[in-house]
Amino acid sequence: MVTPRSRNTREIQRVTPNVNMGQPASAQRVGAQLTSAPLRPAWVEVDLGQLRKNFRLIHADKPSDVAMLSVVKDNAYGHGALTVARCAIDVGAKALAVSNLDEALHLRHSGIVEPILIFGTRPFAELPCCLEYSLIPCVDDLETAERLNALAAGNRRRHPVHLEIDTGMSRYGIRWDTRQQWMAAFQRFEWLELAGVMSHFAMSDELDKHFALLQLDRFRQCLDRLNTMGIRAPVRHLCNSGGFLDLPEAHFDLVRLGILPLGVYPSKVCRRIPGVSPVMTVKSKIMRIQNIQKGDSVGYGMRYRAPSKRRIGVMPIGYGDGFPRVRNQGEVLIHGQRTPIVGANAMDATMVDLTGLPDAREGDDVVIQGRQKDEVISVDEMAALKGTVSYEVLCGWRLRLPRIEVDHSTQAVESSS
Repeated sequence: MVTPRSRNTREIQRVTPNVNMGQPASAQRVGAQLTSAPLRPAWVEVDLGQLRKNFRLIHADKPSDVAMLSVVKDNAYGHGALTVARCAIDVGAKALAVSNLDEALHLRHSGIVEPILIFGTRPFAELPCCLEYSLIPCVDDLETAERLNALAAGNRRRHPVHLEIDTGMSRYGIRWDTRQQWMAAFQRFEWLELAGVMSHFAMSDELDKHFALLQLDRFRQCLDRLNTMGIRAPVRHLCNSGGFLDLPEAHFDLVRLGILPLGVYPSKVCRRIPGVSPVMTVKSKIMRIQNIQKGDSVGYGMRYRAPSKRRIGVMPIGYGDGFPRVRNQGEVLIHGQRTPIVGANAMDATMVDLTGLPDAREGDDVVIQGRQKDEVISVDEMAALKGTVSYEVLCGWRLRLPRIEVDHSTQAVESSS
């Protein structure tokens, strides 16, 4: 159903992309041989056991004749592209997708040989790399198709592409209502293999599905027109995570899943799959406790003044790490209890009021996002604090926070570098 993986693994393993997609120097193995750099006392945990469980539950939930593509763009939404890609492949994903060439080359350099689809329009300068490293571009204009066709002809080898149809997103793709002349012209590119036809939902995760159903109808019209022209792409795909959950009539041959395997739902109203839970936890330590007096201020701008004697805990994490810039807003979890943030957090520090936690000590764990005992601070709660969506929160945790892989099913812990 998808383009076969590249056989030229020797060439793939020689790729050295000019991009730093690795982990910060502070990332290290825990519970094994330590590096010379100590672990920073603020970090992101990625639960591999939960990630595998999510993929298995999704795989069991989908129809057996529908393939799964794992979207690992933007470092798999902050979780680690290689980690998520390998897990997805192990559980049965047939292909991967990224948004740019650097992301694709990082996967190839790391030994991934499965089909990789690159979303969006490719600059002409990237097209030779697409051929060289067996990457599948999306195509939505004739000039790009013509150049790619010429390159493939020079190699005497047909190259797979996915044709993208704009059914109402108004982003990438050929407009559904101008498809006929474009598709007729596309037929002359004999060195391009039409491996797939795709579009993208704009509102698949809302209760009101009228526009999603309109897009589905437009996509079907385009597929019907292709069939009457004697063109049938082996893979047709429209669904993102929201479409997969709520629009089974739009599954076609393949579904593209990015946020759902990470245990985060695209909206509060989407169908749920029991057992699918968040993979990411953001943690820190209490590095300092300050005992302050009534009237003392905390943080930049003196945004908080103590109404009485207070115990203030300082965490070495701030907006420079992706924490929302807050002023006396939000909570963290300490000893399984919600603890209020006080003052205005800084680039590298956030303060909390520990007065109600007399047993809290320097060095105690703090959960910024995730579960601790019976309490949870969800990514949706973080998004509300930041005035944004869960996607941005996940992608916003910067790489200066080490990514530590944990497996709570075995209690093993290691770095994702």
